[in-house]
Order: sequence, then C-alpha cells, then structure tokens
Amino acid sequence: MISDGGSETIVRLDNVSVSFPVYQGGSRSLKKRVLFHGSAGKIGRDANQKIVIEALCDVSFSLPAGNRVALIGPNGAGKTTLLRTIAGIYEPIEGSVVTRGRISPMFDISLGIDPDLSGYENIRLRALLLGFPPGEIETHLPDIVEFTELGDYLDMPVRTYSTGMILRLSFAVATCFKPEILLMDEWILAGDAHFMGKAEARVRNFIERASVMVLASHDLKLCSRWCTMAIWMEQGRVREVGPVDQVIKQYTRSV
Repeated sequence: MISDGGSETIVRLDNVSVSFPVYQGGSRSLKKRVLFHGSAGKIGRDANQKIVIEALCDVSFSLPAGNRVALIGPNGAGKTTLLRTIAGIYEPIEGSVVTRGRISPMFDISLGIDPDLSGYENIRLRALLLGFPPGEIETHLPDIVEFTELGDYLDMPVRTYSTGMILRLSFAVATCFKPEILLMDEWILAGDAHFMGKAEARVRNFIERASVMVLASHDLKLCSRWCTMAIWMEQGRVREVGPVDQVIKQYTRSV
C-alpha cells in the first residue's frame, strides 16, 4: 500500500485479478492473442478449463490525492493492463477497483480524433467524449490553443498533422480541465524535448491542483523526475511499492 498521509484515497485496488480468454488454442493464435493484449502473464485455465492469460493477479494498492505514480517493469509485466483496469476498460474477474473523480486516460493517440475535422473541431469532439459539457469546453479553449502552439494549423484537417502535433492536441485537452485522475501510457514519450518540458510543467501543475497521475513507462529517468512513488510490476503481480528512487534502485539491481 502507498501511505496516504491522511489524504483522501482517489484510486484503490483490492485483490484485483484480470484474465483474458484464449478462444483458439493453436500456438500461432495463442501468440497473437497474447501480443494483442500486451501481456506476458501466465497461461492458465479457468473454472471451465478454457485457456486464459492471467494478466493481473491479486493486485492491491491505494493512491491518495497528490500522488504521481510510476508503473515500472519489463515488457508484459501488466503495466498497460493495470492502467486500463483502473480506467474501467478491463473488468476484473476478482477483486474491486474504486476511483473517485473523473478519469482522463491517455492510451490511444487517435482516440476521439477525426482526421477529416479541424483541430478546433477535434478539441471539442475529444472533450465531449471525455464527458465535458460544451460550455466548459469553450471556457478552456484558449488554454488548449496556447498549449498546443499549433496556431493556424488548428483550422486545418488533422490528417495534415504530424504524430507530434496530434500528441500536443490530445495532451492539452486531457490536462486542461479540473484534474482528477490522469492515466498515461508511454506513448507520451514520443514528444520532442520542447514538448516534454511543457508537458512536465503541465503535469506538475495538474497534480498541485488536485489528484493522481499514473504513468507506465520504461524510461526510468523520466519516472524518477516526474513521479514521487513507484509500483514495480512483474508477471502481472505487484513486486514492490514505495518511493520512486528506492523502487527504481531495486528494479535496476534485479535486471
């Protein structure tokens, strides 16, 4: 458990397990299924003797307000699965996930993006998908525009944008509203140095204003700089939880 120091708990997982059924048992199909879910979890069988990938197993921790948490571990450790479980995309087969506040997931750079619409139209569309009323979107529009630094490109179709430009657009929308729970996978690392500097300052401001950030990344230097706590994942289980530099030190020794 991560100590809350008396703060309100924003995210809590109790004995959470997640498995993915494998409907075709051939070796090639099995490999594709495992790669699709991004998990190297254990292969097992459920109560009906169907083959399953055990992506998360008995995961428990709580995150109080103000935590910036890094999920670290090798490929297939369950980091992305854990993020998506917190977001409500995957449903546990056992245990419970409790979150307090609006979740801003940043997993798929194309989520809510229509390439034929302009940048302005996509800002409004993505914000609506995140559950924000139109009036609130317009209030925050100047801040989003300023952060993206896209200028006249915001009047152009997004299909004319580079990946980095779409990243700026998506990140600005996800972090401009009242912050509650920000979940980020490592594609955020695709930004250039200038963007990364702005993004880090924005994340720090996000956390200072309220709640929780969870970042899954292989970049340990970035985790150390951005985060205060770390959760070390291995084969779908939590191996260690604690201050970020302490956990990173233990992890690097093991690998």
